[in-house]
Amino acid sequence: MNDRPSRPPGRPKPSAGRPRQQRPRPAGRPFGAWPDDVAILYGWHSVVEALRNPRRKLRRLMVTENAARRLEEEAIPHRIAPEIVRPGEIDRLLDPDAVHQGMLAECDPLPSLSLAEAAECDLLLVLDQITDPHNVGAIVRSAAALKVGAIVTTARHSPAATGVLAKSASGGLEHVPFCFVGNLARALDELKQNGVLVVGLDSEGKADLVDTRLTAPTALVLGAEGKGLRHLTRQTCDTLARIDLPGAIVSLNVSNAAVLALHIARRAIGSRT
Repeated sequence: MNDRPSRPPGRPKPSAGRPRQQRPRPAGRPFGAWPDDVAILYGWHSVVEALRNPRRKLRRLMVTENAARRLEEEAIPHRIAPEIVRPGEIDRLLDPDAVHQGMLAECDPLPSLSLAEAAECDLLLVLDQITDPHNVGAIVRSAAALKVGAIVTTARHSPAATGVLAKSASGGLEHVPFCFVGNLARALDELKQNGVLVVGLDSEGKADLVDTRLTAPTALVLGAEGKGLRHLTRQTCDTLARIDLPGAIVSLNVSNAAVLALHIARRAIGSRT
């Protein structure tokens, strides 16, 4: 006789040993099922810089009582009536390890630049299929600090400018516009036709970037970590330059290489006022 209690009606039979499948989501998108035309920002710096940016259209602002109090104390303009929520309400919308600091905003994505508009900037950054949203976010933050005019990247093989990327950028998204292109090699050719010096960063470059003559406007091209620049991208650049390091570690991850290269380039070409 079987003494085990019967399963209540309507409850599905458990699948023994079958791993639970996680639903896929695009790189850099948070856990909530938001449509592609909504950018999600969370964390103090990301949300506050969006609130300060008149070009950023906000749809919803969720804050905890502590975050709302801090916004008032620092006189941050709301531009939209905040919803006061418990921290757990924001937790449920994000990945478990997301540090939201009691703030989450739903926004429209920022408008992107045309390639012709990007070519008018004195310093550009071009990303060749860098897909890690943490790396791209860190690069955006450095680009904002070093007054990069625009970031050029492909519409495909790029993380969404939301969620993890926005948090890693720490507000930098509000200061550095993106320019999305369909074909990177053709875009580089168009930049060159508009007088932009296109310099690819490559460990096999013929000269150190410090010793490379840089003139405004300059576009620095970075490849994905591990793979580097793709073959056609390398061929299209005006020149390839390396970054020589004096220490025992002779290579940097792509976000660290970006900030060092941008610092060298900014010092070389100066800064337009």
